[in-house]
Amino acid sequence: MIQNERASYAEKHENSLGRRIPEPPSRTRTPFARDRDRIIHATAFRRLKEKTQVFVAHEGDTYRTRLTHSLEVAQIARSLAHALRLDDDLAETIALAHDLGHPPFSHAGEDELSELMADYGGFDHNVQSFRVVTELELRYPAFAGLNLSWETVEGVVKHNGPVLHHLDEPAWAKVAEYHTGGAMNWDLRLGTFASLEAQCAAIADDIAYNNHDVDDGVQAGLFTLNDLMDIPLIGPAIAAARADWPHVDDRMLRLEAVRRMIGVMVDDVLAETEHRLKSHRIETPEDVRLAPETLVQFSAGMMQELSVLRRFLFERMYRHYRVNRTRSQARRVLAQLFNLAMAEPEVLPPEWQKAALTDDRTQRARAVCDYIAGMTDRYAIEVHRKLFSLDLALDL
Repeated sequence: MIQNERASYAEKHENSLGRRIPEPPSRTRTPFARDRDRIIHATAFRRLKEKTQVFVAHEGDTYRTRLTHSLEVAQIARSLAHALRLDDDLAETIALAHDLGHPPFSHAGEDELSELMADYGGFDHNVQSFRVVTELELRYPAFAGLNLSWETVEGVVKHNGPVLHHLDEPAWAKVAEYHTGGAMNWDLRLGTFASLEAQCAAIADDIAYNNHDVDDGVQAGLFTLNDLMDIPLIGPAIAAARADWPHVDDRMLRLEAVRRMIGVMVDDVLAETEHRLKSHRIETPEDVRLAPETLVQFSAGMMQELSVLRRFLFERMYRHYRVNRTRSQARRVLAQLFNLAMAEPEVLPPEWQKAALTDDRTQRARAVCDYIAGMTDRYAIEVHRKLFSLDLALDL
């Protein structure tokens, strides 16, 4: 049965803590729906279409990218929020924003930038997502960033749980400014959990990538459906789909099995969440933030089965020699771009030179890092070709 009335522990857009820079309300949208639309129109969001999920974006047009991944996460998050009678728009918005700070080449790019920035304040893609929505995205004359609602920004920073313990890490300095009442002066309550809507976005991320990585891995030929038969979750889903549809081809069988696995995981989350909400007597959004544990979560049994699936994916996909070759090449590309720009900031586009042309190497490194982190896979490869190819190009 479809439920439309929000639960008492759902976020209420009419009670939003507002935006850091006050704006007149929209005549047609709630604050959280307005946030969603700002994210969708952001340059950083569009660039996700050519940023790696596992496979480099140009390797095939059917593999997931950061953009398609974010859309799948948003769909699952919205479904979970609807079933739990939460604010659908807020859950979707946080899901759409959660990967805005990912650099090109997925985790290989993040690992490389983290090493390159070790002496210059570090790099963390979650913090970079926060910086995209609060300062780096420049679209409005009245403010830097997207000036999103407090609840959305809180969810971007804390969707995986409290982050107060991160504030001593150099990479989290910008977030610390908000927490400690610095120049930004906007307390995000970093020692508490985020809303249930943010927690829906976080668990939807896990559901989405575990399922689409299975799908992409089979499509890429890294493993077969038969290889998956003894793996929890996906093995039983394949067997059930095969029993119901004995004459379909492997492509349709794969799609049906993945669809069923998503359903099993969603049902598990809903049951476990309802149990935790009752167990902790959650009645209000404040109860959610002060709870002793994450409330939107898998059951213990599901966590055990997921650990087996993740080990399989790690061994057969994430560390497959073909993926390793791409990771190695990607890291070299980013390292060479970073080191060249640090030595010769004059090679940067004019809009980045202003911050990079300084004797302060930390400031220069941050500007170079922001430039590289915003690149798509294709753009990084193209810039690297222009700067390092022996063939002189007229369009440098």
